[in-house]
Formats: sequence, structure tokens, C-alpha cells
Amino acid sequence: MKANRGESDKWLGQRWDRFVHVVRNKDLWTDKTKRAFLLTPREVFAAANPPVAARGYEHAFLDMGYGVTMSGPHLQSRMTEVIDVKRGEKVLEIGTGSGTQSAYLSELTDKVYTIEIIAPLAARTRGVYDKAIAAGYEEFKNINTKHADGYYGWQEAAPFDKIIVTTGIDHIPPPLLQQLKPGGIMVIPVGPPGAQRVLKVVKQVAADGAVSVTREDIYGGKIVPFVPFTKLVDGEVKGTHNK
Repeated sequence: MKANRGESDKWLGQRWDRFVHVVRNKDLWTDKTKRAFLLTPREVFAAANPPVAARGYEHAFLDMGYGVTMSGPHLQSRMTEVIDVKRGEKVLEIGTGSGTQSAYLSELTDKVYTIEIIAPLAARTRGVYDKAIAAGYEEFKNINTKHADGYYGWQEAAPFDKIIVTTGIDHIPPPLLQQLKPGGIMVIPVGPPGAQRVLKVVKQVAADGAVSVTREDIYGGKIVPFVPFTKLVDGEVKGTHNK
């Protein structure tokens, strides 16, 4: 990584130290996702907001401006492990934010789609990807970006094998469930504002076409606060999609 991408001992050291903690905490357990973590330069994405540029490997939510946060490495690792991305699968992320989560996913599959509702943030993060690609992170070419209201998914790219939602909501959006393949997995924070539980949702379709879902709390009931799942009204971000 030093030879091909010019990464520094400083960041590689911080990445390794956090990796050790994430594995010890059992947020990472498969070789493919461990590898993806070690290849993802969180510092590149933290640098988009100078006040937190030096904090990319902290076990914390980081303020990325525009009212959004970068989830911590432990949470992103566990959510990524739970959806169990396989090479060639199509994955949708709702809430591009800093871009770190989709960067992580791009190490696991060549079909990543991510939606951001805040137009200037979507543009900024697309610029981070493009600059990183020019610096040698060619796997980021696997990331397709879109500015839109993520509640409605990405119909023209559907269906998806896996969906990861990085904003909190009090229900599972029906359009996202519809765009998930039978047998597909979604991980999504569900609950009242600031008090979500992160659920693994598996979609099953019976022979008669009846759809059912199973739900599993990936933290055993622990509350994890997320920024709200906002909505677009007449082209502006207003309110949330909570019922």
C-alpha cells in the first residue's frame, strides 16, 4: 500500500491498531471482510471535513458537515459482516455520507450503488472517490453514486442482493424491501429518533408469491443512534420518513 498508493506509516499504523480492536470485539470475523477493512483508507474520507481529518480511525461517529456523521469503524464493520457480500453481488447503500461505507463495500464486490439525499454532500463525496481513483484506488470505480431520496431505492438498478441503510427510521421502507431479491439481506437501523436498533432483515418469497421477512437485532437489543432518514419535498430536504 505504501508502494502502490503512497500511504503513510502514520495512517497504516492507525488502521492496523483499529483493526486489532475491531477483530477483538468480534465486529469482524471473516477473512474477506478483514481484508476489506485493511484496504479501506478511512483517512481519505475523514479529510473531506478538516476538523475531523485526523480522527478517521477513532471509535466514534464523526461530524462530516451537512448534519451527517461518519459511522465508527466498529459499527461499519459489523454491518458489513452481517450482509455477507459475495463477489459479483449487487449492493445498495442508502446514505452515502462520507463515502467510507461504500468504499468498504467496493473491496467486496464490483457492483456498489449508493444514494445521498443532500446534493452538495453527494457532489463532494463523488469528488473524493474520483480523486482517490486517480491516486490508485481503482476499486472505487465499482461505486455508482446518485443524488436522490433513498427511501425509494434505485429502481432502474434493482433488484439488489444486499441493502445497507445508514440512517435511522421507524419502519422498513416498502420500496427497499421490494427491490431486495428473494433470500436477500438488508441491514437497517429501526426505531424512534436517536434510539434505533440495527436489524438484519432477510426477505423470503414463498412458492405462491407471499413475501415474509425475518428480523434479527445484530447487537442483541443495544440502542445505536443514527441521523434521521430524511426526505425530499419539492427538491428540498424537509422532515423525515418516520410515520
